[in-house]
Amino acid sequence: MSGKHIELFLVDGTPGGLTTAEILNWTGQVLSAPRSEMSALVRRPELAGTCVYLLIGPDEQGGTRCYIGETDDFKARLRNHDANKEFWRKVVVVTSKDANLTKAHGRYLEARLIALAIQAGRVVLDNGTTPPLQALPEAHASDMDYFIDQLQIVLPVLGVDAIRGRETVAVPAARQEELVSPVFHLVNKKLGVDARAQQIDGEFTMLAGSTVVADWHGIGKADSTIKAYESYRAQHLKLIADGSIVVDNGIGRVAKDIVFGSPSTAGAIAQGRSCNGRISWIAEDGATFGSWESRGVELVDLP
Repeated sequence: MSGKHIELFLVDGTPGGLTTAEILNWTGQVLSAPRSEMSALVRRPELAGTCVYLLIGPDEQGGTRCYIGETDDFKARLRNHDANKEFWRKVVVVTSKDANLTKAHGRYLEARLIALAIQAGRVVLDNGTTPPLQALPEAHASDMDYFIDQLQIVLPVLGVDAIRGRETVAVPAARQEELVSPVFHLVNKKLGVDARAQQIDGEFTMLAGSTVVADWHGIGKADSTIKAYESYRAQHLKLIADGSIVVDNGIGRVAKDIVFGSPSTAGAIAQGRSCNGRISWIAEDGATFGSWESRGVELVDLP
């Protein structure tokens, strides 16, 4: 796979502040800013025309909440959201460097981004409706689809995974082994656990069809352990609440691929108790996840 040259510019020189992102030879431009820097963002000349935007913030039940919209008057729209939406902490705006996005383009992008966010299932959408796909001439629709392909690369670089699917870009066979792991298994017959997972594009993903415990039953003694177990329990309940895990006859079944922050977290959710994911997830050839992750690393004595 060819590399991507992404230009990030920290406008005020601080991480987490107003940031612009571009891909070389792509007409799109992405701007990201915390809510506290709205005044600086709305003064940007790039936002004078049509744009689409994402409001990002924490969800009340954990995870991330997101609102996706489009507008020809970003300043007025952001003021409205500032007065009427409490959840968001960051705004990400997508526009075009050549000022070539029309209202129809914006509506097409908005509808596609909402559909991709629903499909990805990584955020709780704050949108009340799902707009129909805007009709565009065939050539324009093709241009906008390419535009979205680039967004699926740029947005995760900015820490926004709302539309990040399981496969965001085509990966040549020569690099599949590097980006996609073997399937690892975690089995506990006593608990009815038969889970499968892969690391895909750097993310540890429990695969749909896995069976896991119906509820979290770990009990901790130390304060730090109790706090960690409460977090696992809350995450397990959230996955059931959003339909990612469906409980039937005392067994949890994974209804769709679930991305976890680590193999240990995935193992804990699967078994209902703490887990060392690096040794508990095992491939068909007997290799642990930890040994696969460390493949090719040679330890040498330093002079």
